[in-house]
This record gives sequence, structure tokens and C-alpha cells, in this order.
Amino acid sequence: MRDVIIIGCGVVGAACAYQLSRYKLRTAVLEAGSDVAAGATKANSAILHAGYDPEPGTLMARLNVTGVSMAEEICWKLDVPYRKNGSMVLAFSGKDRDCLRELMNRGERNGVPNLRLLTGEEARLLEPELSREVVEALLAPSAAIVNPWEYALAMAETAVRNGVELYRNCRVTAITREKGGFAVTAGDKVFHGKYIINAAGVHAGTVHQLVREPRFTIRPAKGEYYLLDKCEGTRVSRVIFQCPGAAGKGVLVSPTVHGNLIVGPTSEPSGLEDVSNTAKGLQTVRELAARSVPGIRFRENIRNFTGVRAGSDRGDFILGEAPGVPGFFNAAGICSPGLSAAPAIAEYLMEQMAGRGLALEKKEAFIDTRRRVRFHELDREGRNELIAKDPRYGRVVCRCETVTEGEIVECLRQPIPPTSINGVKRRVGAGMGRCQGGFCGPRVQELLAREIGVRPEEIPLEDAESYILTGETKEHLF
Repeated sequence: MRDVIIIGCGVVGAACAYQLSRYKLRTAVLEAGSDVAAGATKANSAILHAGYDPEPGTLMARLNVTGVSMAEEICWKLDVPYRKNGSMVLAFSGKDRDCLRELMNRGERNGVPNLRLLTGEEARLLEPELSREVVEALLAPSAAIVNPWEYALAMAETAVRNGVELYRNCRVTAITREKGGFAVTAGDKVFHGKYIINAAGVHAGTVHQLVREPRFTIRPAKGEYYLLDKCEGTRVSRVIFQCPGAAGKGVLVSPTVHGNLIVGPTSEPSGLEDVSNTAKGLQTVRELAARSVPGIRFRENIRNFTGVRAGSDRGDFILGEAPGVPGFFNAAGICSPGLSAAPAIAEYLMEQMAGRGLALEKKEAFIDTRRRVRFHELDREGRNELIAKDPRYGRVVCRCETVTEGEIVECLRQPIPPTSINGVKRRVGAGMGRCQGGFCGPRVQELLAREIGVRPEEIPLEDAESYILTGETKEHLF
């Protein structure tokens, strides 16, 4: 019997596992996909929001500000790329100016530090590429950017190092009440637990349905993005927003921690897993972004992608014990600012569970550090020392991002090793650059097959059925 079963290992599920692993508990995480952080966590704006947007008094407001503060320390401890670069919201009209004052008022009530209104001229002194039409801006220095999937992965890896069990390819299909807790069926496995955390993202309503009709409705919305090459990465130094509307925070322009420029998203109602890009959606991104930063060169685009956000009919995070289902706790409706709030959401749920009888006794020994080699960040002396110890670090596999064979092999030795080419990409960056894996993809596939001990055609791009090779040609057809 586990003490806690977490369903879903996006950033919220990973944060819950990370926080619970500090205590003498038996915790299991059941992830439907082949990897952690492979849903909304990998396809978002990568922004840790300051917290001026949520309505004061909501869980979103409270946990956003707390979570973004916690994130800085977590990223430092777990060696996750993070940069506190601040954000700006732009005003183009008198109506937008009113919006900025409302956001500033909300932010001050929410506890966001050091908010400041700037004139258009002051804003352009900080960000020279801004449009001449900008008449005012709200500056929020506490906003940050992060590598979102490594943030989740780092917390999940640390949880596993501290005794949490992670099961991938483990989609939950049934939950039944039993004496002392729940029986959770996932494929041919049955897990028994005293408490459940439903962190299933866009599928949170479906999971809740397994125990009782939910009192909320998940309303997924898709957002389309451009990811531009590093030659555009210095176009702005902060996260640039427009005034938010009914559809959300709008199209942003932001650097990434990898040195690229990200532009987007749109916001359209969608299916649970509709990650398609559309000509209309991408045109909308270009047009709206150009209003903020007219000089963006979209021809430097290296990838388009879409993320699906798990909005709901509540307008706030849905956190806590489900009515009529003692021991079943929801972390549902986690749309923006879910990435920002994730560690605070985990703490909030732990407090709720402790109030319902979960015993939280801290471990005497808890591993709360993580370090990984990033070859491209080392100086010449550091590189030479590393190569002397292990020659595999002298063999560059991904030329765009300078990722070595040593880094790829090392990520396979970690508590949550990749099983796909995209899994390697998320861990070490091979395939993240200009050619998007066109050069290094086959070599990554070869290394995975060699290290795991399978045939190359058994290595997928992402999930189990996304095979790249289906076999070897035996005869010439022509």
C-alpha cells in the first residue's frame, strides 16, 4: 500500500513528487506517456510569471507569486537553466494604459515586488526594438524564464533519487474505493494507495470521472508558437507582453534560456491533444507580435509547435480534496500560470493532505542537489580535463548545440533515462538547434540503440509507435 499515488508527471505532478519525497512516505507516480514533462510542460512559453495578472484572492494569485519565488532556489539547487530577466506589458492606447494600472493594482495586492510604470521612451531605453507606438509599459523585474521540461525532469529525478517510484507508459483506466484507500488500475498493473493526487493535465476530468462525476469541466485551449534561431535571440532581453484579454495573456515575444526567441501563443478552443499548427494561427502570431516588436525576422524560424493548456470553467486552479471522495485530491485546471505556481501548488496540496491525515515526517537524509555537464558552457581547460577522463566528451554529436556523446551517454545513466530521440533532446539539447536534428538525429538513434541494447528500428522519435525506421531494405527495387 502506497501512501500517495500521483497520476500524471507534468510539472505539477513532478513538483508534488519532489515535495513528497522529503518525507517518510511511499509515493508512486503513474505517467501515461513514455516520458515525463511531455505534454503541456514541454510546449509552453517557458515563462515564470511575476503574478500581476491573476485576480487577487484566487489560488492562481496566491500560488503564482509564491511559486515563482520558490522556483529560483529549486533551479539553483537542481542545476536547471533559469534567468530572472523581468517582463514588460505594453500599452498602445488610453484603454491599454487603464489596463496597465489595473494590472499594477492587482500585482501590488498579490505581493508582486518592484512593479513600475514606464513611459514609452523609458521602455525603449530598456528595449530599443519596441514599437514606436508603445506609449507606456508595466515593468515587473521578478518575472523569469526557465527550461520548463528540465525543470520538471529535475524535480522528478530528485524525487526518484529519494525513493519515489515512477511508472511510465502507465495510463490509468480504473479507480475503485477499497478499505483504507484506493485501487488504481493502469493496464495490467494495480496500485493500492491511501491518497491520490490527480495531476493529469487536460485529462484531469477524465481521471476524476473514474471516481465520481466532476464538478468542473476541462476546457482545453491550443496555443501556436514560433521558435526562432539564436540570431534573433537578442531581439529583446525581457519577456514582452501585450495587455491581456478574454483569451489570456496574448502573444508574447521573449528570449529563451537557450538563446533563441520564442513568439506566441494563440488561444483557441481545441481537442485534448490537438497539437497541430495552422496557417491562420501562425499568421495571427506574426501579426500580433509585430505590433510589439516590428523588426522580428520570422524567416529565421527553426520550428513551430503547439501546446494545449488545461483551462476549466472555474477560472481558477482546482485544488484540494474532491467533494464526496475522501483522499482524492485534484490538481486540475492548471493553465497559465501553472508552470510558475507548480512548487507552491505541491506545498498547498501537501498541507491539505496533512489536514486529512497524511503523516509528514521528514527524512533524516534528503538529496536536494543535481548537477549535469553542459560541454558547450565549459572553458577550454574544463573541456580538456573532461575529455581526458572520458574521450566520449570529445566526440560532438549535435553540432548546432555542441552536445557530445558523453552527455548523451550520461543522461542514460540518470534516474529517469530517455527512451526516445526526443527524450534525449529534452535532456541534453541534441536536436534543439538550427537543423532540428537533421544532422544528429541518426547518430542519437544509433547511440540509444547501442546503450540500451536494442535494434535501431526499435528507437522511436517520441512515443512507442512513432518509429523512424521499420527495417532494412534487402533488395534494390530499381
